[in-house]
Amino acid sequence: MVFALSSAAAVGQDRIAARDLGDLSLEQLSNIVVTSVSGRSEPISRSLASVYVITGDDIRRSGANSIMEALRLAPNLQVAQSGSDGYAITARGFNDTLANKLLVIIDGRNIYTPTFSGVFWDAQDVMLEDIERIEVISGPGGVLWGANAVNGVINIMSKPSGATQRTLVAAGGGNREQRLSARYGGSFDGGHWRASAQGTRRENTDLPDGTENDDGYGRVQGGSRFDWAHGADSFTVQGDAYDQRDNQDHPLTSELRGANILGRWNHDLKSGDSLHVLAYLDHTERTSQKLDTGYLEFRHALRAHRGHRLLWGGGLRQDRDRIENGAGFAFLPEDKDLNSWNVYGLDEIALRQNLDLSVGAKIDRNSYTGEEFLPSVRLGWRPVADHLVWAGWSRALRTPSRFDRDLNIPGAPPFLLIGTDHFESEISYVYEVGYRGQPSQRVSWSATFWYDDLDKQRSIAPGAAGATVENDLDGHSQGVETWGSYRVVERWRLAAGYVHLEKELAPREGTIDLQPPTSVGSDPNEFWKLRSILDLGRAWEIDLMARYYGALENIDVPSYTAVDARVGWSLRDRLELSLLMRNLTDAGHIEWSPGAEFDRTAFLNALVRF
Repeated sequence: MVFALSSAAAVGQDRIAARDLGDLSLEQLSNIVVTSVSGRSEPISRSLASVYVITGDDIRRSGANSIMEALRLAPNLQVAQSGSDGYAITARGFNDTLANKLLVIIDGRNIYTPTFSGVFWDAQDVMLEDIERIEVISGPGGVLWGANAVNGVINIMSKPSGATQRTLVAAGGGNREQRLSARYGGSFDGGHWRASAQGTRRENTDLPDGTENDDGYGRVQGGSRFDWAHGADSFTVQGDAYDQRDNQDHPLTSELRGANILGRWNHDLKSGDSLHVLAYLDHTERTSQKLDTGYLEFRHALRAHRGHRLLWGGGLRQDRDRIENGAGFAFLPEDKDLNSWNVYGLDEIALRQNLDLSVGAKIDRNSYTGEEFLPSVRLGWRPVADHLVWAGWSRALRTPSRFDRDLNIPGAPPFLLIGTDHFESEISYVYEVGYRGQPSQRVSWSATFWYDDLDKQRSIAPGAAGATVENDLDGHSQGVETWGSYRVVERWRLAAGYVHLEKELAPREGTIDLQPPTSVGSDPNEFWKLRSILDLGRAWEIDLMARYYGALENIDVPSYTAVDARVGWSLRDRLELSLLMRNLTDAGHIEWSPGAEFDRTAFLNALVRF
């Protein structure tokens, strides 16, 4: 639904009460905030971007067992599953299992990999019961989030430990997966803490020809979080560690493990300004790679003064990438340190009571192309209290990765493909026009039109010593994304979303592109999602979700429609039983190629709070 947002009063609840926010006006939504658009808490009524928020209660009612499944709730995201732990996720096209124009943040930790560009979804897991909300921005977010936030930003935020004090145990199983998780919280002088652990096992999927795909795995993960405050200061320290291994017992069994620790300090100044400092260390280790990331961020938000709200800050990052080359590929050099820094400023100007202007820019420096400039201008107009019209222009870019610069295929000469040290950043000039409003007490909706002028996109050119990675593709993408909600009666609401996408890329005059069509993303021309959320009294819930995706013609994936259903029963917020059934109307479909075929599955879950 359009305004699926959590209120400040709901933060302290372990289970957010189901309520239809669509029947509130934009003015009444002043206490419902997003933070990913402007870098500070702001009402949705003033958010000058295409943003959708998935609440913790949305996740619970969907029956999702992973972050990736929860992201299916966002109407502005294309989510395709390729296997037990493989996903292709993006906004506004160019999808791939490593979609390179989408930035993902977990509690302030950037999980975009500098090696291949994109997100390794198999390495990401969060205890879903601890998620407060997921803010999904379609479109560029470079001023705040930097390079690679071209097509969108996914910002996953967990609940503070003070909101998770109750002991929780959840266990579930079905014909494809099993899951067990537990959490315990406590308090100390001035603060709260929690510790959690979970284990997941997923069975092998089946390929379209009926053979079993060796992609099942088992995973264990544990984490903790501490939150405390003293006067004008608040602190957070949190961390996770995980270990994942294939179910198969053979010499090629792959392993994935990692750990991270993050610290955050917020300070309120007497002047009304606020300071924010965040730092984290992240270690990921898989079969042929070790990646260590260190990051430090500073942000200063100034109080509103004469119609201006200023925000400025900067960050430092280092990635230490260690690769074990093999016969199939070689990174030259094998080991590399990548250093980057950024500074930015954002000014939100109240031109009139109903007219806002946002002007910002970021200088983002990377080890390959040096300083890059990321400006953005946005204008918002509220003709009446319940309606917002906004427009924006941004320059966004994807910086080179080690794949573009250092990769050689195969692992020894003669090479068929060679990364080049002159590969530049891919540039996007993005134009957007959006509307968000509530025509009646029962109906709310949002729509955004965008045009993306694409320059210097990645291509593969023939060369004397092998094909080389170049920047010879230009073109554009354009489309519309819209979603809304309709409250049928007090206990029943409907939510729907629709996205239409067109893109066109062609080599520059005098150049040749050898890469297959799959290398520039696999996207349907259109997709839609429909949800029904029904409460039967205080104890029973019935949730339905249908999703349709058009064909992915360049990888031979036909269109499909899938319907999922969940029935839930609860007893005084202490015991909750639910049954999730996926693909009810579809005997089998594929969502990505090469990939698995997904048929009907069932998952029974029990959750106890005490």
